[in-house]
Amino acid sequence: LLIRFNFMLNDMFFLKFLLLLSSLTMMMAGIGANYEFDLKKIIALSTLSQLGLMMSILSMGLSELAFFHLLSHAMFKALLFMCAGVIIHMMNDNQDIRYMGGISLYIPLTSLCLNISNLSLCGIPFLAGFYSKDLILEVFSMSNLNLLVYFLYYFSTGLTMFYTIRLLFYMMLNDYNLLVVYNLYDEDYLMLKSMFMLLFMSLVTGSFLSWMIFDYPFMIYMSFNMKMMVIYVSLLGFLMGYLISNMSIYSTNKFLITYNLSSFFSL
Repeated sequence: LLIRFNFMLNDMFFLKFLLLLSSLTMMMAGIGANYEFDLKKIIALSTLSQLGLMMSILSMGLSELAFFHLLSHAMFKALLFMCAGVIIHMMNDNQDIRYMGGISLYIPLTSLCLNISNLSLCGIPFLAGFYSKDLILEVFSMSNLNLLVYFLYYFSTGLTMFYTIRLLFYMMLNDYNLLVVYNLYDEDYLMLKSMFMLLFMSLVTGSFLSWMIFDYPFMIYMSFNMKMMVIYVSLLGFLMGYLISNMSIYSTNKFLITYNLSSFFSL
C-alpha cells in the first residue's frame, strides 16, 4: 500500500519520522536476532530487519527500489522458512538451535538450500540479495542524510551478516547433539522439489529483476571506499560472528556475567 501510494507521501513530514523509525527497527531486530536461540524467531527477526530496510528506502521516495528489494527478498526468505520447517520437523518439532548441530552431515541438500539463502540474505556478491541491498545502500550513500542514519544503516547490514554466521555455526559446524537423534530421517524429496526451484530463483532473480524492472540502469559513481562499504561491513560482521561463535560465551559461567544485558537485548 505504501509503495503504491508513495506519490501522495512525497512532501510529508511523516517520511522523516518514518526514516528514523525504520532505521531503529532494522537495528533492534538485528540485535534481537543475535541474542535469540529460537530458529523461527531468528528468521522472523531478520524479516523484520529487511522490512525496516524497505520502509526506510521507501521514506526517501524510492518506491521501485523498495519493490525490487521486496521481490528479491521474497525468494530467499521463503526458501529459508521452508528449510527451517524441514529442519524443525526432523528435530522432533524442536526449535532451539542449541539442540541442533552437524546438520550438514545428515541432510546435506537442505543445508545447502539453507546456507545459500542465508548468504543471499547477507548480500554476498552476485547472489539475489546483493543486487537489491547494494543498490539501496549506494543510492542511500548518495543522499544528503546525517551520520546517525548512515551509521544505523551500515551497522544493521553488519548485524545481518552477524546473526547469519551465528546460525551457520550453531547448525552446521557444531558437533551433533544426540538429544534428538531418534527423529532424523532422510531428505524430504517432496519438499526438495520446490526448494530447488526457490534456490534457482534466489540465485537468479536479483540480476534478472534488475535488468527487467528498471527503465534505465543505475550508474552510481562514488569513491572506492564508499563503493566497497557494504563488503567491508559484511566482512566485519562475518569476523565478529566467527569470533563470537568461537568464544564459548554461551556457557553458563560466562553467560551469567552479562546476564542482564543479554536478557535486555533478547527481549
